[in-house]
Amino acid sequence: MSKYSKEEIVNSVPQKGFFGHPKGLFTLFFTEFWERFSYYGMRAILLYYMYYEVTQGGLGLDQSTAASIMAIYGALVYMSGIIGGWVADRLLGGSDTIFYGGVLIMVGHIVLSLPGSLTAFFVSMIFIVVGTGLLKPNVSSVVGDMYSTNDYRRDAGFSIFYMGINLGAFLSPLVVGTVGLGISFHLGFALAAVGMFFGLITYMVTRKKNLGLAGKQVPNPLTPDERGRVAKRLISGVVVLALILTVSIMTGVLTINRLTLLVSILGIVIPVAYFTVMLRSDKTTADERSRVIAYIPLFIAAMVFWAIQEQGAIILAQYADQRTNLNFLGMTIQPAWFQSLNPLFIIFLAPVFAWLWTKLGSKQPTTPKKFSYGLIFAGLSFVVMLFPAYFNGTETLANPLWLVLSFFLVVIGELLLSPVGLSTTTKLAPVAFSSQTMSLWFLTSASGQAMNAQLVKLYNADTEIAYFGIIGAVSIVIGLLLYFFAPRIQTFMRGVN
Repeated sequence: MSKYSKEEIVNSVPQKGFFGHPKGLFTLFFTEFWERFSYYGMRAILLYYMYYEVTQGGLGLDQSTAASIMAIYGALVYMSGIIGGWVADRLLGGSDTIFYGGVLIMVGHIVLSLPGSLTAFFVSMIFIVVGTGLLKPNVSSVVGDMYSTNDYRRDAGFSIFYMGINLGAFLSPLVVGTVGLGISFHLGFALAAVGMFFGLITYMVTRKKNLGLAGKQVPNPLTPDERGRVAKRLISGVVVLALILTVSIMTGVLTINRLTLLVSILGIVIPVAYFTVMLRSDKTTADERSRVIAYIPLFIAAMVFWAIQEQGAIILAQYADQRTNLNFLGMTIQPAWFQSLNPLFIIFLAPVFAWLWTKLGSKQPTTPKKFSYGLIFAGLSFVVMLFPAYFNGTETLANPLWLVLSFFLVVIGELLLSPVGLSTTTKLAPVAFSSQTMSLWFLTSASGQAMNAQLVKLYNADTEIAYFGIIGAVSIVIGLLLYFFAPRIQTFMRGVN
């Protein structure tokens, strides 16, 4: 495949046509809008589908098992982004990888929409995990392809794109959640499949005209010899893995609990391996090695943060279903609707934080201090959830405003940590490991959710106060320690602010 310069790629994209931005932003905005509608709609009812009784249309799993599956599912989605990056960089380029990822996601939701067994459920999860891994990281990469390096519209373009993500995430629990819980889980999953179908249609119809060469280039293509070797290894690996899984499941060696434990271990082993390779590599300079060391406590902080934030779709979703008074102000609330709170608060608060950092300028907190504040707010979002049980016991249904407050606090923490983390990752990454380090950032969520696979098993009515109190307190303590060591971490960052 021909190599294109950055200038050739940018010039191939119509640079006006979507609110003063490249026309391709329209294509990627609505592709990601529908993909997020599909993903978050499915996720809003997935936990309930797993633990509701068969007579209620669910699978009838134990609640702690269902919660663990939700956690490992989230972890695997982010781990699979590594596969998506490799496929785009070595085989297909970002544009085609996005399309095939969307197709796999839609197939996964179609499988979910058909009444089936637990085996069919896990098959659908494989499709969705791999498909999301192919699509999710590459959409953002193609957005960047459309702008020249010094284009002043670049940050605003990503902000508009980010709004599409959150609009899809906001609407889908309201639509899919209402249909899935009010009519049929399978009909809800079918709506998620339809959402991904709309995304694919938008992408297919407009990408040739709007995206030009963006995402077409394969940065580091495999040679013909390498393709043969990779194909053989891939086929052999899939066959061996399928045989091991089949034998393990049939003999009872591989249980759901052992699978969750394996994913939890991978959530720790993979980032440790990443850090070890970067620190020991001859390609890493002394300054870069110092910055990698500075990145380690930030990684741990982000991992703890996402462990709490992602429980909004697990423990807080279960809390909304079983511990919350869903009759409020004369209306009946669907428990899935609470999943819309996170993107709703982000839509309203993100511009506020952007204004705040601009206003503070050089006086704004350092990166480690922003991370520490993010952890403290995440901890507070859990601490407030112990009060309903503390004051009224676990037999009384809680006011839904407690959940609203919890989601609000964790979103403040997210806006302090997540955008800053993305920016800091690009600054601290060694030149030879720039792409891998971005993958490492996404592993903070994977590792946090891998940790959740074990944590969520501890939650029940008897442990509710201790669960929220201890996890919240641990997050706050780590946040305070990070604040205390922030100046020291800043020195290791070697001039990066």
